[in-house]
Amino acid sequence: MEFVLWGSFLLVFYAYFGYPFLLMAINRVSRGIDYKSLQYPENLSVTLIIPVHNEAAVIERKLDNTKALNFSGNLQVLIVSDGSSDNTVQIVKEYQGIDNLTLIELEERKGKANALNAGLQAASGDIIVFSDASIMFDAEAITEIVRPFALPEMGCVSGEDLIEGGSGEGLYGKYELFLRKQESVTGSIVGASGSLYAQRKEIVTPFIEGVAPDFYSVLNTVEQGYRAISISESFGYMKAAESHKDEFNRKVRTLIRGITALFKKAKLLNPFSYPRFSLYLISHKLARWLVPFFLISLLVSNLFLLDSPFYQVLLLLQLLFYGVAAVAAFSEPLQRALPLVKLPLFFVSVNVSILKAWLKYLSGTRQEIWTPTKRSK
Repeated sequence: MEFVLWGSFLLVFYAYFGYPFLLMAINRVSRGIDYKSLQYPENLSVTLIIPVHNEAAVIERKLDNTKALNFSGNLQVLIVSDGSSDNTVQIVKEYQGIDNLTLIELEERKGKANALNAGLQAASGDIIVFSDASIMFDAEAITEIVRPFALPEMGCVSGEDLIEGGSGEGLYGKYELFLRKQESVTGSIVGASGSLYAQRKEIVTPFIEGVAPDFYSVLNTVEQGYRAISISESFGYMKAAESHKDEFNRKVRTLIRGITALFKKAKLLNPFSYPRFSLYLISHKLARWLVPFFLISLLVSNLFLLDSPFYQVLLLLQLLFYGVAAVAAFSEPLQRALPLVKLPLFFVSVNVSILKAWLKYLSGTRQEIWTPTKRSK
């Protein structure tokens, strides 16, 4: 049981702490590229695809934000309505001020992949930028995200989606961005920001419903021999989810799509074919997605080792951690009074969502219909 306990502990530690230290060690002997010094061709054309479903609350603000972008190349803007039943379509139709703005209205709701594919069919740009209605770009976001494409080996570039506020979601997002920055130095990221990423049109493949588009795009990029990176110069801001329930449900949906994508591209886990990327993919995604099982084995094995004071304290610490998370989940006043309790709450919530996603995936459930997360005003 001690072997199980310490093995479980080390695997959890590696997934969240060991892997970041490994990346930093790798990057100490490697030098990255200064992407800010690159310049894209003046005649570069870009298509911005924004799939929407019932986004009347934010779509006008998104259009105003798009209008204010500072980009000197040719920018095509495609709004694809996936069967919206509110007045999203009417708002877009009445909007003025964006050159080359096109509304693609899909009467029947078939999901995000179908909406993205409809956008791809109408896209004319050399570079495709994918975005959501909920993120507001920095004015230079498009200019900066296309800069790395001056390098022929660059296939996909992710920007950063910054969560406004000090929520657990925001802190977790910062941790993810740190990992992407480290992976980008000489290798490839294993997942892009679904709200802000770009890809060469020539290597974009049709999206599959039930598969995470941003993750799938990165996997396709690497599979075709290109690099995928993340840059901090291109960014946008998003509000936190309105509630922990919304955040939890979004995470489950995203995870089911991510697991589906990983198994469709399982050959990328082969270290003989993809030495560095397979290490990143296993460490960043697979190991993280197995943490709930390691946490369960850590707790259960600890129950069999209570004859030692050390293991008694270890069990007490685990129970205290989960207890704080449980109390915080049902007490928003406690979260406001002691913001640090959001960390165990979000950690537990993330891992419960991973466990639920695995159970749903293994039972045959696939996330077929996309529902945008409702975020704070």
